[in-house]
Amino acid sequence: MSLLSHQIELLAPARDADIGIAAIHHGADAVYIGAPAFGARASATNTVRDIERLCREAHRFNSRIFITLNTILRDDELEGARQMAWDVYNAGADVLIVQDMGLLEIDLPPIQLHASTQTDIRTPEKARFLQDVGFSQIVLARELTLPQIRDIHQALDAERCKLEFFVHGALCVAYSGQCYISHAHTGRSANRGDCSQACRLPYHVTDSQGRFIAHDKHVLSMKDNNQSDNLEALIDAGVRSFKIEGRYKDMAYVKNITAHYRVLIDELLEAREHSTDPMRPPLSRASSGQTTLFFTPDPNQNFNREFTDYFVQGRKEDIGAFDSPKNPGIALGEVLATGPNWIELQPFDKAAVLHNGDGLCYYDLHKELVGVAINRAEATAKKGVWRVFPKDPMAGFKDLRAGTVLNRNRDMDWVRGLEKTSSERRIGVWLAFADTAQGFSLTLTDEEGNSASAFLSCDKALAKDPVRNDASLREHLGKFGATAFEVLNQQVSLSQPWFVPASSLNALRREAVQNLERVREQAYQRPSRAHAVEPPASYPEDTLTYLANVYNDKARSFYAKHGVQMVAAAYESHEELGEVSLMITKHCVRFSMSLCPKQAKGVTGVQGTVKAEPLTLINGSEKLTLRFDCKPCEMHVVGHMKKSVLNQRVRDMAETPMTFYKTRPTAGAR
Repeated sequence: MSLLSHQIELLAPARDADIGIAAIHHGADAVYIGAPAFGARASATNTVRDIERLCREAHRFNSRIFITLNTILRDDELEGARQMAWDVYNAGADVLIVQDMGLLEIDLPPIQLHASTQTDIRTPEKARFLQDVGFSQIVLARELTLPQIRDIHQALDAERCKLEFFVHGALCVAYSGQCYISHAHTGRSANRGDCSQACRLPYHVTDSQGRFIAHDKHVLSMKDNNQSDNLEALIDAGVRSFKIEGRYKDMAYVKNITAHYRVLIDELLEAREHSTDPMRPPLSRASSGQTTLFFTPDPNQNFNREFTDYFVQGRKEDIGAFDSPKNPGIALGEVLATGPNWIELQPFDKAAVLHNGDGLCYYDLHKELVGVAINRAEATAKKGVWRVFPKDPMAGFKDLRAGTVLNRNRDMDWVRGLEKTSSERRIGVWLAFADTAQGFSLTLTDEEGNSASAFLSCDKALAKDPVRNDASLREHLGKFGATAFEVLNQQVSLSQPWFVPASSLNALRREAVQNLERVREQAYQRPSRAHAVEPPASYPEDTLTYLANVYNDKARSFYAKHGVQMVAAAYESHEELGEVSLMITKHCVRFSMSLCPKQAKGVTGVQGTVKAEPLTLINGSEKLTLRFDCKPCEMHVVGHMKKSVLNQRVRDMAETPMTFYKTRPTAGAR
């Protein structure tokens, strides 16, 4: 069933089926996962059999499974993508997340389509176009502000197309789908799932006169996204699906972050349950059941580069993790002394407990993050003071001395807690037990109104102790422990206080549960594929550059059908031989370093002296130019493709030749 306009969806990532199942049990309404190929995380793939296993478990709770088929494809890959789409559809998948418009021109199964964030959706016109060509949900660019999101929402038909927005996890600094540094320098295409993460590297920054502005700073590395405080504002702006980033993340991350947002969303739903405000109507969750957690979620416990809400509330200075792309952890305490093989420290919280295997870290005098893995941790005779014995020699810990603040970025007690059963998810049922002419019946009705019964044929006998018998009967009927159900209410309707053996009650309950599972499975409806409008919608522009990522003839034909007259080939086709924008980003290095002309405006003695001249990024022998487009407040990272990458392309073309057109080809040209 498609997401309804009053439903709020929590969408969790999964590297594999087991993590996906854990996400479901920790409250996810939907899970997105890679299939055997063509996903934007090349090493996060799964077999069709695993997809099928995940779908079965998800559908028990009316949760949906999204498949990431979101790379750009060569002509020779389209048939493999088509076959895989059918394979995952037959395995039970609900949605394909796609970037390549060529997929809309081939024989896909009748599966719902969602537009990947890599389609770069940041205008109402682009969003409306994607709705009109058949996308039922679109993943907005992470850089959007609340007013921009609201404008896009108002341009759409809320019943036909829903908005999805990233609320947590690592941030790609580029407008998604518009970063080519990895391909230009290594031949590894981010648009084909193989990003080398040049944005996390350290760079020297120099001005137009060669003067150093920054030394070895990770100036393209963003803090991690965290929209915990903005959820209701995002809902009011029109977002209906909240997406957690992290298809490379481990089980503990997915459990914790999914649970964190489940708690926050449930609080919002409860607060809005009886709302009479037409601007803030009641909302509901997009799947079945309630999640009970056996731990308190805490996003700070997982790997993060500290947090930012990015541009949702407008441009802010403190969005970058410029000192280190590593996890700085949570401030723990201060070093009191060091010894030949130990560190003595006093936690700020005297009740804090350290554990063998904990991970600590600190910043050295050059602001580099240094990790300290702990073999053994011992409480000393001094109250609140600990002595820890690092795994590595003390001589390697530069600038570690008394007064140094230590952070903890791995708490083994927390890690071990999430290795255990940390949640359960149950669907509420109403139970009705009654006598019949032949014996007894048990009927279960779930929270969606699905109903199933089981019957017991037997001779009846009266109970010797009616009060104790009634208590025992209710106890055995209510034993749903290992199932996906919990009893909300029991209705026992007996004409006489009949005695029923516990073994018979248990068998009757198991049969009723199996029957209800079967009824729910049969009642589950996969979301339907939306139809494109006729006549075909016109694309908002009549010219597409390499930034549109058109990498196959079907995609070129798609855009031509929708009124685009000139379609350039994707950067990966190697037709852009000179300097081009290898990354376009809303992040501005000048702004972050207080060198923005707009910041200087009105400052006496400074106004007019600061200009948005280009800057240069230097990492070893690599040089990139930063150019600033101040009107839309964007930064372009400019460079060219390495010869080694160009030479590799010559060899690839000999094996799989492709033809692209910078001008519209004549009829019949191929």
